[in-house]
Amino acid sequence: MQDGRAPRIKNRAPAAVQITAEQLLRDAQERQESQFRAPKQRVEDFEELHEYRGRKREEFEKRIRQTRSSIKEWLQYANWEASQGEYARARSVFERALDVDPRSVQLWLSYTEMELKGRNVQHARNLFDRAVTLLPRVDQLWYKYVYLEELLGNVPGARQVFERWMQWEPDDKAWQAYIKLEQRYNELDRASAIYERWVAVRPEPRVWVKWGKFEEERGKLDKAREVFQTALEFFGDDEEQIEKAQAVFTAFAKMETRLKEYERARVIYKFALSRLPRSKSAALYAAYTKFEKQHGTRSTLESTVLGKRRIQYEEEVAHDGRNYDVWFDYARLEEGALRDLREEGATGEEEERATNRVREVYERAVAQVPPGGEKRHWRRYIFLWLYYALFEEIETKDFERARQIYETAIRVVPHKQFTFAKLWIMFARFEVRRLNLTAARKILGTAIGMCPKEALFKGYIQLEFDLREFDRVRTLYEKYIEWDPTNSAAWIKYAELETQLEDLARVRAIYELGISQTALSMPELLWKAYIDFETEEGERDKVRALYERLIKISGHVKVWISYATFEAEPIPASRAVREEAEDDEEAEIPMVDGDPVRARQVFERAYKDLKSKGLKHERVVLLEIWKAFEEKYGTAEDVVKVQGMMPITSKRRIVDKETGQTVEDWDIVFADDERESNPTTFKFLQMAHAWKASQAKSGGASATALSGFAAAAANSNVQPSGSGGSDQGSSDATSTLKIAGFGARETAQWSLCTTNSLALPTRRTAMDKFVIGKHDVPIIDFLSSGHECQSSQQSQSGSEFNVHSTCGAREGDALNEEVAGVHAVAETRSRQRRWQQTPTHSSRIKPDYVQIPSNGARLEGIPSKERWCVSDRPPAADFAAAIANADVQQWAWLRECK
Repeated sequence: MQDGRAPRIKNRAPAAVQITAEQLLRDAQERQESQFRAPKQRVEDFEELHEYRGRKREEFEKRIRQTRSSIKEWLQYANWEASQGEYARARSVFERALDVDPRSVQLWLSYTEMELKGRNVQHARNLFDRAVTLLPRVDQLWYKYVYLEELLGNVPGARQVFERWMQWEPDDKAWQAYIKLEQRYNELDRASAIYERWVAVRPEPRVWVKWGKFEEERGKLDKAREVFQTALEFFGDDEEQIEKAQAVFTAFAKMETRLKEYERARVIYKFALSRLPRSKSAALYAAYTKFEKQHGTRSTLESTVLGKRRIQYEEEVAHDGRNYDVWFDYARLEEGALRDLREEGATGEEEERATNRVREVYERAVAQVPPGGEKRHWRRYIFLWLYYALFEEIETKDFERARQIYETAIRVVPHKQFTFAKLWIMFARFEVRRLNLTAARKILGTAIGMCPKEALFKGYIQLEFDLREFDRVRTLYEKYIEWDPTNSAAWIKYAELETQLEDLARVRAIYELGISQTALSMPELLWKAYIDFETEEGERDKVRALYERLIKISGHVKVWISYATFEAEPIPASRAVREEAEDDEEAEIPMVDGDPVRARQVFERAYKDLKSKGLKHERVVLLEIWKAFEEKYGTAEDVVKVQGMMPITSKRRIVDKETGQTVEDWDIVFADDERESNPTTFKFLQMAHAWKASQAKSGGASATALSGFAAAAANSNVQPSGSGGSDQGSSDATSTLKIAGFGARETAQWSLCTTNSLALPTRRTAMDKFVIGKHDVPIIDFLSSGHECQSSQQSQSGSEFNVHSTCGAREGDALNEEVAGVHAVAETRSRQRRWQQTPTHSSRIKPDYVQIPSNGARLEGIPSKERWCVSDRPPAADFAAAIANADVQQWAWLRECK
């Protein structure tokens, strides 16, 4: 391929013999060349041996000359000479190598190992002596040297080697090895002397601890205590040194514990903890806590836990000084410790020390002033000052110091931005407890003048009320109301004060001034308080007048309900009557019964008022309460009347202006609203529901609860035909409707009954509903209007479907010139079906309604997309009766055209 591309594979079929990874590896191993093996030489005589050694020496010498600094080559050369038994030559090689690198530890060890293999012990000793002299900081050479001497049984020689080694002050392992040597040969005094030299060279806490444990193990307890005491004296009282000596204290205390000297151990722990900072003695506290749990009393254990908690809190406040919750816990901990000391009968010095500790915590806590000027940062902080002041007042009885704390706290708070009423009030109450009323009033007066606040007024008023200074309380209420005249609670509390003082004229004057304010926060509370006051006084006329005034102002449904309930329920008698009855102690409070008639009148007024304002939901609430009222106070007829006013819930479709989509909405429909807005439709519905009720009664079926329309029909004079109503004569009117586009060749004439001037909108509903006005009405209600309908003869007229409607008119009813256009949509689960009438012209158009003439004219112009077809012959002639019986199967003759 000249273009460099890979050749094209013509045959892409799999090979007959497949190659696996295992086969590839096996082939590679089989074809691998054999390794080179040097030929074996056999020396037959000394001449060949001499020749062989000479050749090898020449090779070694050549390699050494090439890589003189390579210790590996020197070692191979020397070991080969030793293997040939030429120790003199081997020593010569090693010496030449040492001239090259005398500090090679590997070279010295190999040299001594060769001598030992050749049983040249003295040569090995000499070599070790030379090595440690040249390299005294290499511990491995010393260990080998000592091991050699001990292995040969030369213990004094080994001791001498250790002594030479100790002069260089090696690490702890060398000292420990020397001590173990003495212990193996039971020279414990020598070992103790070595420990003494060891701590002199390296006075670390671990060395002192090992020495003390050694003396304890060999039974020298006094010597062990002396060691630990010497250690503590060595470290002294310096904080840093004592922190290092924690291990010594712990070991000393544990030794005393093992010896069952618990008091000695406790003294050691306390001595150490008293001289160590709390944040640096966690391990020592842990050991002390464990000791107290095992051998201490309850008080000592609590003291230990207290110290441990102190360390924890110190760490937390060191991490975040403005974590006030930790400061609260810390202060409570110290206060609890102080109270425990007092219960245990501590000395005055111990109690003073604990008190100072509490003060120290509080002083450190209040020093952490919150940053910024936002009140939320100060809410927790201010309680530190309050608790501090309470501690000084209650626990230490230092009242002057408590007063200073309150004053300092007031100076710290930025009152121009915000204030804390609790701080001012607690300061004032502190002065009251000190019987300094003038100072308390001055404090609260200053607070109101500097930063007036509702809580300050309430606190000051409560203080004067507790002191029974009612004139001052009145003055404060006046200032309170002057500062915030919109506060309903202030007016109510002021009136309640006067009520308690039985100054009824002032009470009414206060309430009148309060409700006369133009802007009130929650004025309903003030009105309710005023009404409750007059109710308790038994002034029904005044309460009635208040309700009338309140209705003119608001007219809320709750006000009407409360008004009606007030009229129905009994209230206490007037004050004069009650005072006369007070002479008899066993007599109950006289009550004046309510008037249900007045209450019913109030309900009727309320319903009319809410109806005039178009408040549907409020009317529903009112009717529910009205119904409960009639069930309690009224008769069955009254209950039926109210039930007849109950609304029904209807579903309607509206077009969302924002999205343009049709959405469903639920509406509340009242019977009286329909009577006024659509009198003809309402009359039709009355007749339909009346017929339905009469059919239910005549059939023996249990009648269900009537809706508002049905109840209205029951209360009206409308009588359905066939149920006892009289027919005064009738006149016929026929409407011929033409529905074009039906596929069947046959047409039929059916009777559909309509009322006069019936107006129906053209929009879709569920299968069993017509749309009347803006509301859904069951088909059975529409078709059971009570008229006697007759079916006409079937006729054939091509693709037209003519429907004649003949209905009888009652006395006093005149057929209008136009009969409403009917558009009913029926939907089942599997198909949609619709009847439609479309007007060719209209003499009158109402919003959302279509009206057509009733002079028998045929209607044209149904759009093609609205056509409906007939798949089968129509059902029985009495179509209205079939639909009224809800026989859904008889609707199968309608289907939508494709």
